[in-house]
Amino acid sequence: MGRLAGLKYRQVAAELRSLGRSFDRTGAGRYEIWRHASTGRKVTLPHHAKDMAEGTLRAILREAQIDVDQFLDM
Repeated sequence: MGRLAGLKYRQVAAELRSLGRSFDRTGAGRYEIWRHASTGRKVTLPHHAKDMAEGTLRAILREAQIDVDQFLDM
């Protein structure tokens, strides 16, 4: 298991919120579109009850241009 394994949607959403992202709208299915307030950069976040897969979370962070260490330090 890696450093990002075992995080739930609520934990990831709270971290994104603390890093300046906010909920913008719902997407197709169980996905949400979050947007950065100043840059307008979008990130797609799956909304489900299971633990988020580490690869999925890494892809979300890459899309949002957030460093893993920065995400984990919050």
